[in-house]
Amino acid sequence: MPLLATTPVEKMTGPYARRWWALLVLCLSLLIVVMANTSLIVAAPDMTADLGLSSSDLQWVIDGYTVPYAALMLVLGSIGDKYSRRGALIAGLVVFAGGSVMGSLVDETGLVIAARAIMGVGAAVVMPATLSLLVAVFPKGERARAITAWTATSGLAIAVGPLVAGRLLEDHAWGSTFLVNVPIAVAAVVGALVLVPPSRAAGMGRIDYVGGLLSIVSVGSLVYASIEGPHFGWGAGPVAAAVVAGVGLVVFVWWELRHPHPMLDVRRFLSRPFSGSMVAVLFFFFGTYGAIYYATQFLQFVLGYGALETGVRLLPLAGAVFVGAAVTGRLTPKLGVKAMVGSGMVIGTVGVFLLVLIEKDSGYADFLAPMLLLGLAIGLSVSPATDTIMGSFPESELGVAGGANDTALELGGSLGIAVLGSLLGTAYRDELAGLVGDRLPAAALDTAQDSVGGGLAVAERLAANPDAGPRQAEALADAVNQSFAHGVATTSLVGGIIMAAGTLIVLAVLPGRRAAARQRPEEEPAGTRDPEFSDAAR
Repeated sequence: MPLLATTPVEKMTGPYARRWWALLVLCLSLLIVVMANTSLIVAAPDMTADLGLSSSDLQWVIDGYTVPYAALMLVLGSIGDKYSRRGALIAGLVVFAGGSVMGSLVDETGLVIAARAIMGVGAAVVMPATLSLLVAVFPKGERARAITAWTATSGLAIAVGPLVAGRLLEDHAWGSTFLVNVPIAVAAVVGALVLVPPSRAAGMGRIDYVGGLLSIVSVGSLVYASIEGPHFGWGAGPVAAAVVAGVGLVVFVWWELRHPHPMLDVRRFLSRPFSGSMVAVLFFFFGTYGAIYYATQFLQFVLGYGALETGVRLLPLAGAVFVGAAVTGRLTPKLGVKAMVGSGMVIGTVGVFLLVLIEKDSGYADFLAPMLLLGLAIGLSVSPATDTIMGSFPESELGVAGGANDTALELGGSLGIAVLGSLLGTAYRDELAGLVGDRLPAAALDTAQDSVGGGLAVAERLAANPDAGPRQAEALADAVNQSFAHGVATTSLVGGIIMAAGTLIVLAVLPGRRAAARQRPEEEPAGTRDPEFSDAAR
């Protein structure tokens, strides 16, 4: 057997012999892409202190990665389909590693944001390439198991990112959380050359670049508006971005309906398995990413856990993901997609609602059950939903399929963090103003209301001030903790209601097993089904 994988998938007469090793490479690539966001959550306090980041700066250090990541996946997935899926994977890993090196070396806020944006571009190439290569390499009888492993990896990254970052931050500066991506990316590139066979779509035709540009403008503007507006006010910029997103979406649909070879055939949304699965991924990551985002802040700021301690306490979530993935792998063939996706969304909704019970005196045990439920929900829901989305596309559009799935995932996650994070901030500010607004100077109150970290920093300064003393500092710290707990509870109530509404929509749209079987030959729009790749929707 040759050292390098050189035989294209399209020329193989049987299943690729080293496909499970190839899956390991794809999962490794996925791991660092997801870890890039989760590791930053625990590195944020060190970055804030070192760079003097404002609330706006920190938000864009985090989301500078998200905007290009979400906006470019559809187009870059299509380019990978046409020219080389493995080539796209390798190129994306190289770009991602380059951005990581830059992020580890710079010490200015603007340059850190730029590095994160470069990493986001690389991730936008890597993410759809991993899914398209997975579906191309695995025969349909094994595809569901492979996608389950892919899903479990994304859940693992949610916990591993903070754990690895926390360990590094014990002995190194925050730049090390960027640099750790580089050896993993190099290993993934070597693994791709040795273990992942080349693959490209046959007879794909010209790429719909106009549709691709419209999708970039629409998704990018929507993500920008959803980040900037809720956090920093609906000024001219966010409002204009929201309008551009709405108009761009209408023009995109119009163009795609007229184009003979569209970037994304929007008629696919008439297929209930596809549209229901897309909505499920969107709503699911809206709730779970938002909840994990503010639960992690509570563990760090209110309970006082360090970066490594926080990462360790997120491990049960990863374990629950693996349990859910094992269960869904066995039960989905028996019960169908609707039963598993619906069950996972119900469990995830309950997990978010449990966070309504959080109070200022809550401990880690109060977060354990919600995290276990969210992890179990990820394992149960995401794999069958992703399997259905990928199975709705022909072989020539696997990169687009991966881009569509990952856009829904990233868009849902970014909206969840932005919208729920904004609600959290508003509830925190209002509660803190009611508790200590008449006892703090205006400047100190503004700083304390900016974030829970800012509030605790003001309390530390009060403790060192002879005119204030430890009693006033302790009272402020107690008020900050109470206000943040109130914000978590209030936000979780809203997030749970949104998740519940999303669950009802998904259950209404996704067909049952028998209905899906009847729909397949009769109702699916022309051009949306390929016999070889449609088993995932069953």
